[in-house]
Amino acid sequence: MFGSIDPALLLASVIVASVPIILAAIGELVVEKAGVLNLGVEGMMIMGAICGFVAAVETGSPFLGFVGGALGAAALALVFAVLTQYLLTNQVATGLALTLFGLGLSSLIGQGYVGIKPPMTGDVPFGPLADIPFLGRVLFSHDWVVYLSVAVVAAVWWVLRSTRTGLVLRAVGESHDAAHALGYKVTRIRVLAILFGGAMAGLGGAYISLVRVPQWTDGITAGAGWIALAIVVFASWKPWRVLLGAYLFGGITVLQLNLQAAGSAIPVEYLSMAPYLITILVLVIMSSGRGKASLNAPASLGQNFHASR
Repeated sequence: MFGSIDPALLLASVIVASVPIILAAIGELVVEKAGVLNLGVEGMMIMGAICGFVAAVETGSPFLGFVGGALGAAALALVFAVLTQYLLTNQVATGLALTLFGLGLSSLIGQGYVGIKPPMTGDVPFGPLADIPFLGRVLFSHDWVVYLSVAVVAAVWWVLRSTRTGLVLRAVGESHDAAHALGYKVTRIRVLAILFGGAMAGLGGAYISLVRVPQWTDGITAGAGWIALAIVVFASWKPWRVLLGAYLFGGITVLQLNLQAAGSAIPVEYLSMAPYLITILVLVIMSSGRGKASLNAPASLGQNFHASR
Protein backbone atom coordinates (compact mmCIF):
# COMPACT_ATOMS: atom_id res chain seq x y z
CA MET A 1 0.00 0.00 0.00
CA PHE A 2 1.15 3.54 -0.83
CA GLY A 3 -0.79 5.60 1.68
CA SER A 4 -4.38 4.57 1.03
CA ILE A 5 -3.72 3.45 -2.58
CA ASP A 6 -3.41 -0.29 -3.27
CA PRO A 7 -0.92 -0.77 -6.18
CA ALA A 8 -2.52 -4.03 -7.36
CA LEU A 9 -5.99 -2.50 -7.41
CA LEU A 10 -4.61 0.61 -9.10
CA LEU A 11 -2.99 -1.37 -11.93
CA ALA A 12 -6.09 -3.53 -12.37
CA SER A 13 -8.19 -0.38 -12.61
CA VAL A 14 -5.81 1.09 -15.19
CA ILE A 15 -6.28 -1.98 -17.40
CA VAL A 16 -10.07 -1.73 -17.17
CA ALA A 17 -10.12 2.03 -17.77
CA SER A 18 -7.97 1.64 -20.89
CA VAL A 19 -10.19 -0.91 -22.67
CA PRO A 20 -12.65 1.51 -24.37
CA ILE A 21 -9.80 3.68 -25.65
CA ILE A 22 -7.80 0.66 -26.89
CA LEU A 23 -10.75 -0.67 -28.88
CA ALA A 24 -11.73 2.70 -30.36
CA ALA A 25 -8.13 3.68 -31.16
CA ILE A 26 -7.18 0.39 -32.82
CA GLY A 27 -10.31 0.61 -34.96
CA GLU A 28 -9.48 4.18 -35.97
CA LEU A 29 -5.89 3.14 -36.72
CA VAL A 30 -7.16 0.62 -39.29
CA VAL A 31 -9.46 3.26 -40.80
CA GLU A 32 -6.60 5.76 -41.11
CA LYS A 33 -4.26 3.12 -42.49
CA ALA A 34 -6.80 2.80 -45.32
CA GLY A 35 -6.51 6.55 -45.95
CA VAL A 36 -9.75 7.70 -44.30
CA LEU A 37 -9.89 10.30 -41.52
CA ASN A 38 -12.96 9.63 -39.39
CA LEU A 39 -13.50 12.28 -36.71
CA GLY A 40 -16.79 10.66 -35.74
CA VAL A 41 -15.26 8.22 -33.24
CA GLU A 42 -16.92 9.96 -30.29
CA GLY A 43 -20.33 9.71 -31.95
CA MET A 44 -19.82 6.03 -32.79
CA MET A 45 -18.67 5.27 -29.26
CA ILE A 46 -21.70 6.84 -27.63
CA MET A 47 -24.01 5.08 -30.11
CA GLY A 48 -22.29 1.83 -29.16
CA ALA A 49 -22.80 2.71 -25.50
CA ILE A 50 -26.57 3.24 -25.79
CA CYS A 51 -27.21 0.42 -28.30
CA GLY A 52 -25.21 -2.00 -26.15
CA PHE A 53 -26.96 -0.84 -23.00
CA VAL A 54 -30.43 -1.23 -24.53
CA ALA A 55 -29.60 -4.64 -26.01
CA ALA A 56 -28.17 -5.91 -22.71
CA VAL A 57 -31.10 -4.64 -20.63
CA GLU A 58 -33.78 -5.93 -23.01
CA THR A 59 -32.21 -9.39 -23.55
CA GLY A 60 -30.58 -9.84 -20.14
CA SER A 61 -27.36 -10.90 -21.89
CA PRO A 62 -24.17 -8.83 -21.58
CA PHE A 63 -22.71 -10.61 -24.61
CA LEU A 64 -25.66 -9.58 -26.79
CA GLY A 65 -25.20 -6.10 -25.37
CA PHE A 66 -21.68 -5.94 -26.79
CA VAL A 67 -22.93 -7.33 -30.10
CA GLY A 68 -25.65 -4.67 -30.16
CA GLY A 69 -23.12 -1.95 -29.38
CA ALA A 70 -20.84 -3.06 -32.21
CA LEU A 71 -23.74 -3.25 -34.69
CA GLY A 72 -25.20 0.12 -33.64
CA ALA A 73 -21.89 1.93 -34.10
CA ALA A 74 -21.18 0.05 -37.35
CA ALA A 75 -24.54 1.28 -38.69
CA LEU A 76 -23.49 4.87 -37.96
CA ALA A 77 -20.10 4.16 -39.54
CA LEU A 78 -21.91 2.89 -42.64
CA VAL A 79 -23.61 6.29 -42.97
CA PHE A 80 -20.16 7.92 -42.83
CA ALA A 81 -18.84 5.43 -45.41
CA VAL A 82 -21.67 6.11 -47.87
CA LEU A 83 -21.30 9.87 -47.52
CA THR A 84 -17.52 10.00 -47.85
CA GLN A 85 -16.79 7.08 -50.21
CA TYR A 86 -19.73 7.24 -52.59
CA LEU A 87 -20.98 10.82 -52.32
CA LEU A 88 -17.41 12.12 -51.78
CA THR A 89 -18.28 14.54 -48.99
CA ASN A 90 -15.53 16.19 -46.95
CA GLN A 91 -14.26 13.65 -44.42
CA VAL A 92 -13.54 16.16 -41.63
CA ALA A 93 -16.94 17.87 -41.83
CA THR A 94 -18.78 14.55 -42.16
CA GLY A 95 -16.98 13.09 -39.15
CA LEU A 96 -17.82 16.09 -36.99
CA ALA A 97 -21.44 15.91 -38.10
CA LEU A 98 -21.45 12.21 -37.27
CA THR A 99 -20.32 12.96 -33.72
CA LEU A 100 -23.04 15.58 -33.21
CA PHE A 101 -25.66 13.25 -34.68
CA GLY A 102 -24.53 10.35 -32.47
CA LEU A 103 -24.62 12.47 -29.32
CA GLY A 104 -28.13 13.67 -30.07
CA LEU A 105 -29.55 10.31 -31.16
CA SER A 106 -28.07 8.48 -28.16
CA SER A 107 -29.63 11.02 -25.81
CA LEU A 108 -33.01 10.47 -27.46
CA ILE A 109 -32.79 6.66 -27.33
CA GLY A 110 -31.56 6.66 -23.73
CA GLN A 111 -34.42 8.73 -22.29
CA GLY A 112 -36.20 5.66 -20.89
CA TYR A 113 -33.09 3.90 -19.59
CA VAL A 114 -31.76 6.37 -17.03
CA GLY A 115 -31.34 4.77 -13.60
CA ILE A 116 -31.52 1.16 -14.88
CA LYS A 117 -28.70 -1.26 -14.06
CA PRO A 118 -27.51 -3.55 -16.88
CA PRO A 119 -26.77 -7.28 -16.36
CA MET A 120 -23.31 -7.87 -14.91
CA THR A 121 -20.43 -8.99 -17.12
CA GLY A 122 -18.59 -11.71 -15.18
CA ASP A 123 -14.84 -12.18 -14.93
CA VAL A 124 -13.06 -14.93 -16.84
CA PRO A 125 -12.53 -17.87 -14.42
CA PHE A 126 -8.77 -18.41 -14.28
CA GLY A 127 -8.94 -20.66 -11.22
CA PRO A 128 -5.69 -20.80 -9.19
CA LEU A 129 -4.09 -18.10 -11.35
CA ALA A 130 -6.45 -15.52 -9.88
CA ASP A 131 -5.12 -16.37 -6.39
CA ILE A 132 -1.50 -15.49 -7.20
CA PRO A 133 -0.45 -12.58 -4.96
CA PHE A 134 -0.44 -9.25 -6.78
CA LEU A 135 -0.30 -10.72 -10.34
CA GLY A 136 -3.58 -12.56 -9.86
CA ARG A 137 -5.37 -9.33 -9.01
CA VAL A 138 -3.66 -7.35 -11.78
CA LEU A 139 -3.78 -9.83 -14.68
CA PHE A 140 -6.29 -12.60 -13.98
CA SER A 141 -9.35 -10.91 -12.51
CA HIS A 142 -10.94 -9.26 -15.54
CA ASP A 143 -13.83 -9.83 -17.91
CA TRP A 144 -13.37 -11.25 -21.42
CA VAL A 145 -13.43 -7.85 -23.16
CA VAL A 146 -10.17 -6.87 -21.44
CA TYR A 147 -8.37 -9.83 -22.99
CA LEU A 148 -10.17 -9.31 -26.31
CA SER A 149 -8.83 -5.76 -26.53
CA VAL A 150 -5.22 -6.97 -26.27
CA ALA A 151 -5.94 -9.80 -28.73
CA VAL A 152 -7.38 -7.32 -31.25
CA VAL A 153 -4.24 -5.17 -31.01
CA ALA A 154 -2.07 -8.25 -31.62
CA ALA A 155 -4.27 -9.37 -34.52
CA VAL A 156 -4.22 -5.95 -36.20
CA TRP A 157 -0.42 -5.76 -35.79
CA TRP A 158 -0.01 -9.19 -37.38
CA VAL A 159 -2.44 -8.51 -40.25
CA LEU A 160 -0.85 -5.16 -41.12
CA ARG A 161 2.68 -6.52 -40.86
CA SER A 162 2.52 -10.07 -42.20
CA THR A 163 -0.47 -10.62 -44.49
CA ARG A 164 -1.48 -9.69 -48.02
CA THR A 165 -4.65 -8.10 -46.62
CA GLY A 166 -2.56 -5.74 -44.52
CA LEU A 167 -0.29 -4.94 -47.47
CA VAL A 168 -3.29 -4.05 -49.65
CA LEU A 169 -4.82 -1.93 -46.88
CA ARG A 170 -1.59 -0.01 -46.42
CA ALA A 171 -1.20 0.40 -50.17
CA VAL A 172 -4.67 1.95 -50.41
CA GLY A 173 -3.79 4.36 -47.60
CA GLU A 174 -0.44 5.33 -49.10
CA SER A 175 -1.56 5.80 -52.74
CA HIS A 176 -5.12 5.04 -53.68
CA ASP A 177 -4.46 5.82 -57.36
CA ALA A 178 -1.61 3.30 -57.54
CA ALA A 179 -3.69 0.70 -55.70
CA HIS A 180 -6.57 1.27 -58.14
CA ALA A 181 -4.19 0.94 -61.09
CA LEU A 182 -3.15 -2.47 -59.75
CA GLY A 183 -6.79 -3.56 -59.73
CA TYR A 184 -7.68 -3.21 -56.06
CA LYS A 185 -11.19 -2.07 -55.11
CA VAL A 186 -10.21 1.05 -53.19
CA THR A 187 -13.73 2.11 -52.21
CA ARG A 188 -14.73 -1.38 -51.05
CA ILE A 189 -11.57 -1.74 -48.97
CA ARG A 190 -12.12 1.64 -47.33
CA VAL A 191 -15.78 0.90 -46.57
CA LEU A 192 -14.82 -2.38 -44.88
CA ALA A 193 -12.13 -0.58 -42.86
CA ILE A 194 -14.66 2.06 -41.77
CA LEU A 195 -17.13 -0.63 -40.68
CA PHE A 196 -14.41 -2.39 -38.68
CA GLY A 197 -13.46 0.90 -37.03
CA GLY A 198 -17.10 1.57 -36.20
CA ALA A 199 -17.58 -1.88 -34.68
CA MET A 200 -14.49 -1.45 -32.50
CA ALA A 201 -15.63 2.00 -31.35
CA GLY A 202 -19.05 0.49 -30.57
CA LEU A 203 -17.47 -2.25 -28.46
CA GLY A 204 -15.53 0.41 -26.58
CA GLY A 205 -18.66 2.46 -25.99
CA ALA A 206 -20.63 -0.60 -24.85
CA TYR A 207 -17.83 -1.42 -22.41
CA ILE A 208 -18.23 2.00 -20.81
CA SER A 209 -21.99 1.65 -20.26
CA LEU A 210 -21.97 -2.05 -19.32
CA VAL A 211 -18.76 -2.44 -17.28
CA ARG A 212 -16.80 0.76 -16.67
CA VAL A 213 -19.83 2.83 -15.60
CA PRO A 214 -22.71 0.31 -15.52
CA GLN A 215 -25.54 2.74 -16.17
CA TRP A 216 -26.74 5.17 -18.83
CA THR A 217 -26.28 8.93 -18.64
CA ASP A 218 -26.07 11.48 -21.44
CA GLY A 219 -22.51 12.05 -22.63
CA ILE A 220 -21.26 8.93 -20.85
CA THR A 221 -18.21 8.60 -23.12
CA ALA A 222 -16.92 11.97 -21.83
CA GLY A 223 -14.55 12.64 -24.74
CA ALA A 224 -13.04 9.13 -24.92
CA GLY A 225 -13.45 9.16 -28.71
CA TRP A 226 -11.35 12.30 -29.05
CA ILE A 227 -8.66 10.77 -26.84
CA ALA A 228 -8.69 7.67 -29.07
CA LEU A 229 -8.09 9.90 -32.10
CA ALA A 230 -5.19 11.60 -30.35
CA ILE A 231 -3.68 8.26 -29.32
CA VAL A 232 -3.55 7.09 -32.96
CA VAL A 233 -1.28 10.07 -33.67
CA PHE A 234 0.62 9.48 -30.42
CA ALA A 235 1.17 5.88 -31.56
CA SER A 236 2.51 7.01 -34.96
CA TRP A 237 0.00 4.61 -36.54
CA LYS A 238 1.63 1.58 -34.87
CA PRO A 239 -0.69 -0.93 -33.08
CA TRP A 240 1.44 -1.73 -30.03
CA ARG A 241 2.00 1.96 -29.32
CA VAL A 242 -1.79 2.33 -29.25
CA LEU A 243 -1.80 -0.09 -26.33
CA LEU A 244 0.92 1.91 -24.58
CA GLY A 245 -0.85 5.23 -25.16
CA ALA A 246 -4.18 3.88 -23.90
CA TYR A 247 -2.56 2.53 -20.74
CA LEU A 248 -0.84 5.88 -20.21
CA PHE A 249 -4.12 7.78 -20.45
CA GLY A 250 -5.97 5.16 -18.40
CA GLY A 251 -3.26 5.30 -15.75
CA ILE A 252 -3.47 9.07 -15.42
CA THR A 253 -7.27 8.89 -15.24
CA VAL A 254 -7.31 6.24 -12.52
CA LEU A 255 -4.50 7.88 -10.57
CA GLN A 256 -6.30 11.22 -10.40
CA LEU A 257 -9.46 9.47 -9.15
CA ASN A 258 -7.43 7.67 -6.46
CA LEU A 259 -5.75 10.90 -5.43
CA GLN A 260 -9.15 12.54 -5.08
CA ALA A 261 -10.37 9.63 -2.95
CA ALA A 262 -7.21 9.81 -0.82
CA GLY A 263 -7.92 13.46 -0.04
CA SER A 264 -5.09 15.02 -2.05
CA ALA A 265 -4.42 18.69 -1.42
CA ILE A 266 -4.44 19.32 -5.18
CA PRO A 267 -7.79 20.88 -6.22
CA VAL A 268 -10.22 18.42 -7.81
CA GLU A 269 -10.54 20.53 -10.95
CA TYR A 270 -6.81 20.21 -11.66
CA LEU A 271 -6.87 16.47 -11.11
CA SER A 272 -9.87 16.05 -13.41
CA MET A 273 -8.22 17.94 -16.26
CA ALA A 274 -4.87 16.16 -15.82
CA PRO A 275 -5.52 13.22 -18.24
CA TYR A 276 -6.48 15.54 -21.09
CA LEU A 277 -3.69 18.00 -20.36
CA ILE A 278 -1.07 15.21 -20.31
CA THR A 279 -2.42 13.88 -23.62
CA ILE A 280 -2.07 17.32 -25.23
CA LEU A 281 1.46 17.74 -23.85
CA VAL A 282 2.55 14.34 -25.18
CA LEU A 283 1.20 15.16 -28.64
CA VAL A 284 2.97 18.54 -28.62
CA ILE A 285 6.27 16.94 -27.58
CA MET A 286 5.96 14.26 -30.26
CA SER A 287 5.08 16.69 -33.02
CA SER A 288 7.92 19.06 -32.10
CA GLY A 289 10.63 16.66 -33.28
CA ARG A 290 10.62 18.04 -36.85
CA GLY A 291 7.36 16.24 -37.59
CA LYS A 292 8.68 12.74 -36.87
CA ALA A 293 5.23 11.47 -35.92
CA SER A 294 3.64 12.91 -39.05
CA LEU A 295 6.16 11.10 -41.27
CA ASN A 296 4.36 7.85 -40.46
CA ALA A 297 0.93 9.13 -41.46
CA PRO A 298 -0.56 7.41 -44.53
CA ALA A 299 0.12 9.61 -47.57
CA SER A 300 -3.50 9.55 -48.79
CA LEU A 301 -5.02 10.19 -45.37
CA GLY A 302 -8.17 12.31 -45.67
CA GLN A 303 -8.16 12.35 -49.48
CA ASN A 304 -11.29 11.27 -51.35
CA PHE A 305 -10.98 8.78 -54.20
CA HIS A 306 -12.93 8.49 -57.41
CA ALA A 307 -12.07 5.93 -60.08
CA SER A 308 -12.75 8.33 -62.94
CA ARG A 309 -10.12 10.86 -61.87
